[in-house]
Amino acid sequence: MLLKLALRNILRQKRRSLLTGLSITGGFVLSVFSFSLTEGTYENAIDFFTRDHTGHIQIHSGDYHEKPKIYKTISQPDTIEALIENESRIKTFAPRIFAPALAYAGSETSVVSVIGVDPLLESKASRIEEKVGSGIYFDQEPTGSGLAKVMIGVGISVSLDIGVGDEIVLISQGANGSIANDLFEVVAIVGTKSSFENEVVYLPLEVAQNFLSIPNEVHEYVLLATDASKSISLANTLQKRIDLLNADLTVSPWQVVESSFYKSMRADQQGNYFILAIIIFLVCIGVLNTVLMSVLERTREFGVLIAIGSRPNDIFKMIFIETMLLTTLSILFGLILAVPMLIFLTQIGFILPEPIDMGGVHFHDLRGSVSVTVVVVPALIIYGFACLVTIIPGLRACTITPKVAMSSY
Repeated sequence: MLLKLALRNILRQKRRSLLTGLSITGGFVLSVFSFSLTEGTYENAIDFFTRDHTGHIQIHSGDYHEKPKIYKTISQPDTIEALIENESRIKTFAPRIFAPALAYAGSETSVVSVIGVDPLLESKASRIEEKVGSGIYFDQEPTGSGLAKVMIGVGISVSLDIGVGDEIVLISQGANGSIANDLFEVVAIVGTKSSFENEVVYLPLEVAQNFLSIPNEVHEYVLLATDASKSISLANTLQKRIDLLNADLTVSPWQVVESSFYKSMRADQQGNYFILAIIIFLVCIGVLNTVLMSVLERTREFGVLIAIGSRPNDIFKMIFIETMLLTTLSILFGLILAVPMLIFLTQIGFILPEPIDMGGVHFHDLRGSVSVTVVVVPALIIYGFACLVTIIPGLRACTITPKVAMSSY
């Protein structure tokens, strides 16, 4: 009975219902747009950061991450790789080797970081292949002159004045205390001056293992999860499984590996949530205004209802049902408008007038994201506030006396 009466009142008060509905619909669409763009920005930033070189999860020997030493290696890579491959939540992985070295070519020298990677696996776990600026992405095979292939960062290319096809000498220390030195041929220049690869020399994994005297051992495994948001729980699961093997290995999610970036990102995210809260608050104030005006304009009507015997509780319930029904219809209409907007944001996005260079990868657009948070949270907030804004007008309508109500304008 009350539902039918509420629906009839909504249809009868077309102008007021339209204003309230448009206010709720506009607020919902604006909130979805803001949430989508904010979430999409952070998801893209995390995807870039983790795919750049960090990965979602890293596995090291003991405290290698805090105190890296060349002899702190993972000595059972076959066992670890078998464990990783049996985990369905891991999309791909890549082994790595790290060491400092002195590079020279001609009369120039430079301190560099040597990173040994599996060319095939690394191209799937990071964007290294996308960052090749000149030359070709390398592989395990030697060059035509019999030298091992290497890729160098832009900074090394400039400081040593060498390019693709030139030779470079690396001198380092092997894990067994020996002097590691060899001659290599540059096949590619990677990254930019601002990217992670600026002072890095990439060697094929087997070449790096022989060069540093650590055959069949690695320093790090980088893992990409199928769901980046579950990195922490996946890392904890892998740690428990590795502990059963009695291996002194540490599994760390990217939030721990790059804790400073994660903390700064969370602080910035909370700041944006504050801005979103202000937007939603302004939207809700608009809803309160329209609902309150609707009740005030119907004061004489409520007076008549009370005079003919309507109970105050029924009047309050009628106002509440009207508001909830109108809110529901407005959100459903807003959802229809939001769907094409979300498709545009996620599939096309906003084309930037100038591409942004982030660590050697160029971003040409700004995209949004679609998730439960983006759609459900704004709807729940508007529903919750709609419930609250009916309290004051509802109490006024059900407590007013017929005499006062009938004498109002």
